[in-house]
Amino acid sequence: MVNFSSTGTDGIWSTQTGLPSREEHRRKAERISSVKSHSQGHEIRALTFSAGLCVMLLSLPACKGIPSQGERQARGSLRNVTDAYRPQDKRPSLPPLQAGAGLSNYLAFAILNQPQVEAAYYDWVASVQRITVERSLPDPRLTFESDIADAVMSLMPGLMMDFPGPGKLKWAANVASAESQAKYFTFESTVLQSAFALKKAYYQLHFLEARIAVNNQTLDLVRDLERLARAQNEAGKVTLQDVLRAQIEQDRLTTEINNLEDSRNLLLAQFKAALGLEPNQTTPPVPNRFESTPLDLTAERLFETALARNPRLKAMQAEVQRAEASLRLAYKARVPDFTVGLQADAKASPVIYTPQVAITLPIWRDKIAAQIAAAQAGKRAAEARLTSEQILLAVDFAEKSFMFREASRNLALLQNQLLPKATQALQVARAGYAGGTVDYINFIDSERALLGFQLNEVEARIQRELALAELSLIILGVPPSGAPLLSAPVASQETPQRQR
Repeated sequence: MVNFSSTGTDGIWSTQTGLPSREEHRRKAERISSVKSHSQGHEIRALTFSAGLCVMLLSLPACKGIPSQGERQARGSLRNVTDAYRPQDKRPSLPPLQAGAGLSNYLAFAILNQPQVEAAYYDWVASVQRITVERSLPDPRLTFESDIADAVMSLMPGLMMDFPGPGKLKWAANVASAESQAKYFTFESTVLQSAFALKKAYYQLHFLEARIAVNNQTLDLVRDLERLARAQNEAGKVTLQDVLRAQIEQDRLTTEINNLEDSRNLLLAQFKAALGLEPNQTTPPVPNRFESTPLDLTAERLFETALARNPRLKAMQAEVQRAEASLRLAYKARVPDFTVGLQADAKASPVIYTPQVAITLPIWRDKIAAQIAAAQAGKRAAEARLTSEQILLAVDFAEKSFMFREASRNLALLQNQLLPKATQALQVARAGYAGGTVDYINFIDSERALLGFQLNEVEARIQRELALAELSLIILGVPPSGAPLLSAPVASQETPQRQR
């Protein structure tokens, strides 16, 4: 057997075993170590690049978008109302409720404390915040992609950003702006309705006392009548029937007074609820000074004022603007959206950058046509609701104006004609009954006529005050003094024209 060795550039082989020598093992190990070291360097660089990209993205929350004109107006209006209604998101100090205090204290308390007003206010706040959401770009997306076989072949972090088609964010913001205007006018309407609910309970409580006083006076008259009837009966001028009739009338009036006294609890509960007080809270005293609603119904163009200021009507107008902006947004469905991104293969040397661009294809024409048709139908519905509200406002204005004029005429008739004559007729009947020239039936009819006129006078005063309050607050939209509302109507965005 012949032994020989061969030396080459790659190592020394043994003819006996055919295996690499120790020198070859050493050199191969060095090459593998070098490759691993180079690969680990790429991996470290890739991880470093990815970490840096993450840190950069996490530092982006300080970025802000550009507010739209509608957003700036809405936030300015919100700041003005918040300073008066909820400064620092807290309820301001409430005015004291004392019997000697004016009605203005109670109105301010009700507006600031009524939960329905607070709910409408925060609905408006939420709608203002949604403007920012609608006009903002979508969040960027961080992507990772890798090719893996026996080892990680590539590591490609990337950043992707979606861009809605031109005009889409603008009209989405306009839709939200118009919605926030509608929410503001809903808040204003709730404030006025709360003020009216308080005034209604206040007037009803005030005139309840007037009803009770009238019935008590009549009861005293009937008691005098019973004493007179007894005296006449003892003198043999009348029968016992007159005494019994007087007692029956007393029982009827006593029951009526008890019913009126019992109704005070219901009216006090309504008065307390109008103030926004909870059931376990103490019922405050009712103001002891009567205050009418100041309103000049002789002013010209009063209905035009109602059309310009009524908050329900303004809310409907804002809904029409919202529908118009929604229609413009629906037309933008024809415009494609875009996605732009960049990926980097951090394992490659040098680093390979891969830009990416994607675009949506609005090819479903039936869907786009349906979106536009739905928006057009929504606009027509909003316009119809606005017209309906204008018609209802005209009817309400005419009705409440008639009720005020009717109550004023009835009040003048009662105070100037009927009550003085009925009082005189009762006095004549009383003297005639005492003298035996007038029977009991005529006497009690005179008493009942006077009672009826007195109660009618109270009812006319109630009708007059309620019609005035509803005309002023609900129809004309005149807020109470110091109400946390905007001094002028919310600025409306420019009415968009239909885009074909």
